[in-house]
Amino acid sequence: MASVPSLASNVQQRLADALTAALPEAGAADPLLRRSDRADFQANGILALAKKLKGNPRELAAKVVDAIGPNDVLGDIEVSGPGFLNITITDKAITRTLAARAADDRLGVPFAAESGTTVIDYAQPNVAKEMHVGHLRSAVIGDAMVQILEFTGEKVVRRHHIGDWGTQFGMLIQYLIEHPHELDHRDGVSGEEAMSNLNRLYKASRTLFDSDEEFKDRARRRVVDLQAGDEETLALWQKFVDESKIYFYSVFEKLDMEIRDPDIVGESGYNDMLDETCRILEESGVAVRSEGALCVFFDDVKGPDGNPVPLIVKKSNGGYGYAATDLSAIRDRVQNLGADTLVYVVDARQSLHFKMVFETARRAGWLNDKVKAVQLAFGTVLGKDGKPFKTREGETVRLVDLLDEAIDRATAVVREKAEKVGLSEQEIVENGRYVGVGAVKYADLSTSAVRDYKFDLDQMVSLNGDTSVYLQYAYARIQSIKRKAGDRSPVAHPELALAPAERALGLHLDQFGEVLSEVASSYEPHKLAAYLYQLASHLTTFYDQCHVLSADNPAEVVENRLFLVDLTGRTLHQGMALLGIRTPERL
Repeated sequence: MASVPSLASNVQQRLADALTAALPEAGAADPLLRRSDRADFQANGILALAKKLKGNPRELAAKVVDAIGPNDVLGDIEVSGPGFLNITITDKAITRTLAARAADDRLGVPFAAESGTTVIDYAQPNVAKEMHVGHLRSAVIGDAMVQILEFTGEKVVRRHHIGDWGTQFGMLIQYLIEHPHELDHRDGVSGEEAMSNLNRLYKASRTLFDSDEEFKDRARRRVVDLQAGDEETLALWQKFVDESKIYFYSVFEKLDMEIRDPDIVGESGYNDMLDETCRILEESGVAVRSEGALCVFFDDVKGPDGNPVPLIVKKSNGGYGYAATDLSAIRDRVQNLGADTLVYVVDARQSLHFKMVFETARRAGWLNDKVKAVQLAFGTVLGKDGKPFKTREGETVRLVDLLDEAIDRATAVVREKAEKVGLSEQEIVENGRYVGVGAVKYADLSTSAVRDYKFDLDQMVSLNGDTSVYLQYAYARIQSIKRKAGDRSPVAHPELALAPAERALGLHLDQFGEVLSEVASSYEPHKLAAYLYQLASHLTTFYDQCHVLSADNPAEVVENRLFLVDLTGRTLHQGMALLGIRTPERL
């Protein structure tokens, strides 16, 4: 089905046509339409036209109103102040538009089949290291943006740029060569066991590395073997990668996220390109030699001493820095994957690095007017005290522990109400997981990504306020009403007048497509979270003021209210799914 034009776009077009008809001398004009507290919409464009035409704005506004003429979309149009138009939509237009949305599986949201290709870099854990709270935001924000971009029609290529290369692997591999059975285990090992194996091996190898100079020398030589592609060394390196993936996948599964093997292209994936990347940069003059290192300099990047701080692409000892890998990844994503947009969901503290990397890529011609790179920067997860989130012992919080606690808290909340709803133990456990993980995700996604936020589980699993639990209960309540409705079905009745709460809910439902379009273009998933919270709030007001299944209501009123409730439920379900959050049918 074709997308459904929003009421705003419908009004915009009618006003634009009326402006052209009433004031042909003005040429094409923008009505400057916006939402208003005084009516459904306000158009302010006539002020600018009056200045251009040297006319009286109120008189010009009256001409435009006359040109609109009678219609069944624009109801009351009031000329206000110095030529503003306050516009109220007809109830019939609201219900008809919502009925068109309800008839479409996509709720009338446009699907831009001719969109481009976006490569999104997110969820970047490190091999042989535990995932901690710092890995949460990249994974959650990145996954939501993938879902939203794909839903709006963008071709999305996922990339998980895992840390799977570097000097520490010489130490780990050498230790495994000398203790060959340390990673032997039965099939079906759990993620926790895999991480426990890696932790044990890392600590043992680090202890030996720090205390035994001969082992340290052997480990350093092993790094050279790894970088040279020695077969035995690479095979053992692969064991570490495979063991780590068992652990990664278990954490992502707990986060209710799908991570696919082909999408994992870590630092090692660009090794073969590093030398060529450096050669191209040097030959083109983008990078220059400085004290033996290959560097790129920038006029606006200076250190505390006032001297330029370069991006080091290749170190003076011949080793490659992160910049060489990141620049090679850009080359691969643009030239081989055909990307026209690169999105990096990366900690805001790396903003300077990516600013220099992107500028270097532009100078080299890999980024240009047709290919852009964006850092979707995110802030830090803080504890209740407003400081970086740590355990009582001052350690970084393990992501698995954080998720387990959230699920435990949420399960307790679900269990409190389980008897009233009649949930089985299996449903309590399942819903506890959906509510707990949803609470963590929503707390993250409802905050503007670039801001820090406080991790407060008590607030996250609260039934009150701006939480995912509030939204999940709103959805479950809708399903309960539909079950109680029995054989009464949701049916739109455009001929009915709408109560104020019905109008407010209907007008908000109509904005779903506009909000998704804005979120997809600005990479701001918190705006979708805000929309869904407002939707649930409108629903609460609607419940309070409009009884849905009252025996006193005529059949068509019941059907129309069931229609509004059903469309609200579908919109909540779709919107939450795009944020990666489940909506249980019963809570």
